[in-house]
This record gives sequence, C-alpha cells and structure tokens, in this order.
Amino acid sequence: MSVRRSGTEPVLYTTTIEHERRTPVRHRFRYRHTMWLVDLDDVPTVPGWLRPLLRFESRDHFGDPSASLRANVDAYLAGHGVDLGGGQVLMLANPRALGYVFNPLTIFWCHDASSDPRCVIAEVHNTFGDRHCYLLAPDAEGHAEVGKEFYVSPFFAVDGRYEMRFTEPGDELEVSIVLRRGERMEPVFRAKLVGLRTAARVRSVSCTALWLAGGSWRVIALIRWQGIRLWLRRVPRVPRPVPAHERT
Repeated sequence: MSVRRSGTEPVLYTTTIEHERRTPVRHRFRYRHTMWLVDLDDVPTVPGWLRPLLRFESRDHFGDPSASLRANVDAYLAGHGVDLGGGQVLMLANPRALGYVFNPLTIFWCHDASSDPRCVIAEVHNTFGDRHCYLLAPDAEGHAEVGKEFYVSPFFAVDGRYEMRFTEPGDELEVSIVLRRGERMEPVFRAKLVGLRTAARVRSVSCTALWLAGGSWRVIALIRWQGIRLWLRRVPRVPRPVPAHERT
C-alpha cells in the first residue's frame, strides 16, 4: 500500500456498533464491523488482484464523481467559508468491494495546516439512495449539535435534534449520536461506535480480504433485518418526504 510522506498509513478499526430505540417500542441491537480510516491525500492502493475487493471512489460520496475525494471535501468546505490551508483530512468509511458499497455514516475529520482539528463532516446515506452532509464544529471534547435534516429511517420523521460526539482517531475511536424529539426534547434514539485500531498491512488485508469485502453487504442485510423486526412489531412507518435541503 502507498504511504503518505508524512508517515500516515491507512488503518483498520475493529468496531462495535450499538443502536437503541426508545419509542414507540424499545429496540436494541449490537454488531461487530470493520472500517477503514484513510488519509485523503494518500488514498490506499492495493495489489491488482485485491482491487475488486478494496476501492475508495469519489462516486460513492458527495461531490463531483470525476474529482478526487480530497478535492470534493475542499470544494464543499469552501462553499461554507472553510479553508483548511492544505491540512489533513481523514475519512472513516467502508470501501467499495465486489461492485458494491454502503456507508450509513462516513466521517471526515478535517484539520488545518497546524494539524489542529477544524471541523467534522458527517455524510449520511439512507437505503433509498439519498445522501446528506452535516458540517459540524465540535468543541474541545468532540461534542456538536445539529438539527435533523435528512430522512434516514422509515420509522422516524425528519424532525428533532442530534447530539453527537467524535473523538479524534487514535488507538481507540468513539462516535456517539443521540436524537432528541418532541416538546421536551427527550432522547428517542442512540447510536454508538467504538473501535480499536490496527495497521492495514498488505499481508493482513490479503488474509482477511473476503471478510472485509463483505462488510457493506453485511451492513445492508442487518439494516433490512432490523427494519423487518420493527415492522413485525407494528412500528408506524413514516412516508419518505421530498428532500427538504439542497445538500440532500
């Protein structure tokens, strides 16, 4: 794999992802998953036979499919008055594998030229082929808040407010999201991702290539299964609205 001159290497995070719904029924599940953290100035390349199992492509994320991932992030930030001055951008995501990719949440940690955290982009995809970006300015402890603007689950309307927390990627990683709704802004949904870091060496990736390639397929299958469980419990469905925001 290619390695940036600064010494940043692509890494894997073995994660535990947990979801908890509190209304109108209590519903909780947890599963293990593996995700990649890559530097957008040096997106990893792998030997030819592995490339169908590991590709990071602009068409799978926001922006111009013909431009690079880094160029699209810079263009998006420029449209919101943010200039990183060439600072590092790290992306946590699933790669395209066997012709398919699905990223419920892609996170971009954006740093300025002094390597200080500047902002976070949270790119959300739903199972209907839509995507939406939230530009966040976490505080010193990684906390940020934003109003919900995107239809994610057919069992939740597009209202309420998210409370999020992002730790900077290190040996450990933690991301948490709480959705609050209603007049009293009660928490109705919580999601948490906790990950442990490991180096993404060619040899180790080769040994687990098929398992890693199946990541997106497992994610979409789990989402469908949990949706079926909620449907069987007669949780009311919310019709999919016309996207209400220009970034969707």
